[in-house]
Amino acid sequence: MSIEAEALLQEAKESIEAAQNYRSELQQRLHGLSQARKQVRGSSSQAREGLKRHFSELQTAVTRLLTERLSVLLSEVDVIEQDSVRPLDDCQKLIEHGVNTADELLREGEVAIRCGLGEKEDKLGSFTKKALQIQLDSLPEVPVLVDVPCVSAQLDDSLLYALRDRVSRHGSVSSHPPVQIEELQERPGSVLVRWCKVDDEFAVQDYRLQYRRSVSGQYEDTYIGPEQEFLVLHLDPHTDHLFRVCARGEGRTEWSPWSVPQTGYTTLAPHEWCPGSEGYILSSRRNIAMRSDSSPSKAGVLYSNAPTYFCGQTLTFKISATGQVDKRDSIGVCVGCEGEAESLQRDQAVCISTNGAVFVNGKEMTNQLPSITLGSAVTFDMEVVNLLPISNNNNLSDGGNFKLRVTIGSGNREVVFDWLLDQGVDCLFFGCSLAHPGWKVLVF
Repeated sequence: MSIEAEALLQEAKESIEAAQNYRSELQQRLHGLSQARKQVRGSSSQAREGLKRHFSELQTAVTRLLTERLSVLLSEVDVIEQDSVRPLDDCQKLIEHGVNTADELLREGEVAIRCGLGEKEDKLGSFTKKALQIQLDSLPEVPVLVDVPCVSAQLDDSLLYALRDRVSRHGSVSSHPPVQIEELQERPGSVLVRWCKVDDEFAVQDYRLQYRRSVSGQYEDTYIGPEQEFLVLHLDPHTDHLFRVCARGEGRTEWSPWSVPQTGYTTLAPHEWCPGSEGYILSSRRNIAMRSDSSPSKAGVLYSNAPTYFCGQTLTFKISATGQVDKRDSIGVCVGCEGEAESLQRDQAVCISTNGAVFVNGKEMTNQLPSITLGSAVTFDMEVVNLLPISNNNNLSDGGNFKLRVTIGSGNREVVFDWLLDQGVDCLFFGCSLAHPGWKVLVF
């Protein structure tokens, strides 16, 4: 084959490969468009159902409230009517009784006048005596109309105008939520969720973060507050979770629409303290250690269950209860476990004491952090800085000069230093040594 033919063949192969890549990219974009269309139509359907359900519930509730109010007002009318008619009925009975008595008296008077002369005198005397007993000049009092209740209903049309105004402004429809999830970062047994505000005109008072397992379950609140990130703890590794966030505007009670749910997971096992250590009691998840009084004189160092801390991560210790301070107290990380050690203030370890002193390989630094108190959070961040090549094949286990750049933060201060080790490491243990009972430490 000639050189020109080979060049043409090569060009043809490159064109075919470019066409395949082009087709693959177009297919990915078609898939993206399909997902976008699915999101638009799916969210629109959910919005319609939500609006219909909400307004149907409102209509039912308003109808019930109006019916209940009407029943109360009608009952009030019935009570007023009954109380007002009762004395009128009593007066009517009295008058009707008087009329009957007068009719009877009239009949007796007519009889007395028409009777014969022999008995006329007796009849007229009896009639006159009876007329005097009846007291014909005494009449019952009938109330004038101005003193009789005239029931009426006072209905304020302003309710209708206020209701019309509120209904016209009730609810809203938006094409984009004011906040969106920006980043999902895996941590040991947890996921750090960061979000941001995408609507500059929306003044945020609080954010609300929810999550659930992606396969099933209901969303549950995990954070409400002003921060724009939160570490969601106690997640099972290698399990997808859905996260969503919304916001509440300043001076408002209702929450904004939810952000587009994002799927996150962690492949890292959660940090756990080692069970069975003398002088320490662990929580069910083994992420909280409490210094007990079962061994008040000597408890040694409580280590992690495994070397689960990797460089590039942030390791956090949260103090949820405190005890008496001792100079041997320490919280930090180490290369290995030394069962006989009384404190982390030793070789192959970096730590901070409860009084704020920082120790590197057992030596106290001049820089000091704030003392550890109730609610304190101590963070450790590390990155690899090699002084010399560890070996020709860069195997961390072959030995050599190895340096980690360590940042320890406590309160609003931090110290940064280089930790020199005689061998390379890619994972570290963490630990604590607390001399007196009462301390409680959460690690994540």
